[in-house]
Amino acid sequence: MKEQIKDVATLVGGFLTAVMAFLATLNIRYEWLTEASISAFVTVIIAFGMLVVGVYSVWKNTYVSKKAKKQKRELQKKGLK
Repeated sequence: MKEQIKDVATLVGGFLTAVMAFLATLNIRYEWLTEASISAFVTVIIAFGMLVVGVYSVWKNTYVSKKAKKQKRELQKKGLK
């Protein structure tokens, strides 16, 4: 999953770099659209993706939802937990 997040972030970064180069050929420049800002944006995408994966992992691997609490009780009844 982590590789997929990095791949998507790289794809977005490449797209934004291509947009920046295309606009530069048309002599259109934005002060905020630089290689540094694109790199920072890619870093934010990766960090957000890792946060989502982390939260999802904790949610799935703990007994906090109604379904999971029921499952935990059943496992305890059978002596498996």
